[in-house]
Amino acid sequence: MVRQFIPRRRFLQASGVSIALPLLESERVASANAETSAAQRLVCVGTYLGFHQPAFFPEQSGPAYQPSELLQPLQPLRDRFSVFSGLDHRAGNGHKNWSTFLTGQRRDEVSLDQLVAAQIGQQSRFESLQLSAGKVSRPMSFTQEGVPLPMIERPSVLYKKLFASPADQQRMDYLLQTGQSALDQVRQEAESLQRQVSRGDRRKLDEYFSALRDVERRVQKQQQGLETPVPTVDYPLPEFDPIAPTLMLECERIMYDLMGLALQTDSARVLTLNIGGLGQVFTLDGRTLRAGYHALSHHGNDPEKIQDLVRVEREHMVCLRQFLSKLQRVTDAAGRPLLDSTLVLLGTGMGDASRHSNRNLPTLLAGGGLRHGQHVAVDPKASGDSGPLLGDLYLTMMQHLGMEVDSFSNAKQNMNQHLL
Repeated sequence: MVRQFIPRRRFLQASGVSIALPLLESERVASANAETSAAQRLVCVGTYLGFHQPAFFPEQSGPAYQPSELLQPLQPLRDRFSVFSGLDHRAGNGHKNWSTFLTGQRRDEVSLDQLVAAQIGQQSRFESLQLSAGKVSRPMSFTQEGVPLPMIERPSVLYKKLFASPADQQRMDYLLQTGQSALDQVRQEAESLQRQVSRGDRRKLDEYFSALRDVERRVQKQQQGLETPVPTVDYPLPEFDPIAPTLMLECERIMYDLMGLALQTDSARVLTLNIGGLGQVFTLDGRTLRAGYHALSHHGNDPEKIQDLVRVEREHMVCLRQFLSKLQRVTDAAGRPLLDSTLVLLGTGMGDASRHSNRNLPTLLAGGGLRHGQHVAVDPKASGDSGPLLGDLYLTMMQHLGMEVDSFSNAKQNMNQHLL
């Protein structure tokens, strides 16, 4: 094993290509990375159409709950997340108020992720990254002045942002279009680095390079799909959302993979992913669903539509499980699972899309080294106006990220008693 430390190296650079490196134990790591007492990273994922509440919330509360249909895919990680029911911002109803998801009671206020980014974002290459999967109609992240932040929609754009300087963009475009790998351009430097680091870090590098190559292949495949001409046909559209080719779910999977690489390389410590929900008609398990995603969410209690809606939502949970599993497998410079230092919030500003209700927002929080494995059920009727808000959970998250805050929008408590 190599015993001496090597200087902190964030990139392998050659032939106009820059490859960010994962955090290695052989490097001199900043004290912020060496901390073990609190979370250091935040990921917020929001679904525009929410989740079907009966399929999301368990019937039992506490640690002995039976997993609901949508929580089933996450059971291998049961002790790494908590699910919450009964929480919301007491905000107005309707799609337009979906954007209160990370801002609190009012739209166009500063969002949770940007408050956190101002505290910890400067320690990474990008203060924050805002992403989307599928077309979205409502913003999710807002600056201190309440200005909505634009989102990166295409995985290839995010890939180039993470692994190329502005001057290198054409070079990275060429690599993606020709099916080559950025790793091919830095092979000699990578081999030299691997000879300098410990055996454990060699395993980390091998794992990281394999993950990067896999994402490159999937981005290349998606680009090919986007470039395929869409046929024009003379066909009357049905009353529900029109059937159209879509790569939304594949885009979501790739975005999760790229977010994992961004965290692994310490390129960004604050990321958001806005999962859209418009007229996409998905084919899952070899069966084309009976309506578009948005139309399914307005199911009017039609059992067949609800079944198809939950099937789409289950895909979101499978994507989340894969992301959390990767963060659990990958270690940081201190040898801890990356999930232990990363708070991952999955939620929505829409409680029941069929009724346009923004009450009782389905919420899940994973990672961060918190006390998980439970369903925290809040009864808003029993606690009245003074009961816990979703913002109280956000206060616990910010405090666990090292921020000295005691209020968020209309929330002035916290939920430390459940998680710490």
